[in-house]
Amino acid sequence: MAERELPSKGNVTNQAGPAAPNDPETVTQVEVHHLTPNSSLRQRDLPLDTMRVWTMSFGPVVLRRTRRLIEQSNPETYNVVVLRRGLLRRVDNATEVTYGPGDLHVNDSSLPFRLDAHGASTISCVGVEAPKALLPLPRDRARSLIGRRVSAREGLGGLLTTVLDRVIADHVSYRNTDAPRVAVVLRDLLAGLFTQVLEDEKQYVPAEVHRRNLLLRMRTFIDQHLSDPELGPRLVADAHHVSTSHVHRLFGADGTTVAGWIRARRLERARRDLSDPAMNSVPVHHIAARWGFSHHAAFTRAFRAAYGVAPRDLRREALPRSTRTERQTIGESASTTSTTFPASMVPRR
Repeated sequence: MAERELPSKGNVTNQAGPAAPNDPETVTQVEVHHLTPNSSLRQRDLPLDTMRVWTMSFGPVVLRRTRRLIEQSNPETYNVVVLRRGLLRRVDNATEVTYGPGDLHVNDSSLPFRLDAHGASTISCVGVEAPKALLPLPRDRARSLIGRRVSAREGLGGLLTTVLDRVIADHVSYRNTDAPRVAVVLRDLLAGLFTQVLEDEKQYVPAEVHRRNLLLRMRTFIDQHLSDPELGPRLVADAHHVSTSHVHRLFGADGTTVAGWIRARRLERARRDLSDPAMNSVPVHHIAARWGFSHHAAFTRAFRAAYGVAPRDLRREALPRSTRTERQTIGESASTTSTTFPASMVPRR
């Protein structure tokens, strides 16, 4: 975990997040205006694959995410914030909400807001930032999540907070290859939390929103059962108490098929494992079977069609350069060096 002191005034990247696909320098910037002589502002970051867990502490301030800053840089992320100490008053074009310790709220890097932090000499919070593309959340429903006060003491909000605390407390014991695995846990928790918040407003929203929420729950269910070789429309339908035809209609209206969605998610998990040096000793066909592919040849064809490269080739390219060179050297030596025996094994004349 990298710790850094942030500037005491001006624009700061206090919510620096994963880089946008085409711009590695893109971060979420906010303006900081201190309200007291206490101008300290400390942030600690823990990158986890494409996500980021962070902690912040600062004196009373006003934080602004302006349209000008959004135009300058927008990493397209959600930032889930859990307040630990002090008070936060959030103001945007649609809402005005005050949060206390134990409250959770969501920010969107694409939307302007102002946060007035006060109520203590030092305000502190913890959070996680994730790319929007990582979460199966319909963009047209995201706005209802932003700024809403959610309890971080119970339910999925409480569970997410507990996991964040453990990640921060135990980060020194993690290996670099653990980051994608921890990120998967956090992503599933965020997807569940977002779904829960959307369900809470079910009685106030139209049928189209209910449809999108059901699709979100189905996609989350699929992500949690990718290793099940029986995963398919029937299993998804039974788990959500609807007909298989209804499942097909939901996915079809979103421009895909159930089978296509499952295959794409399985391929993505297999790609992640094949790119992980810690799993280099696991045979490719075992990884394929782990994610529900029963036929190795079919897996190889689907993988090549999706990523333009064979699974073994992707694994080889993912290895550190030193490891690839060592393997190549060993292979060349084995093909050109004659076999020798210890002196004790050579028959005496």
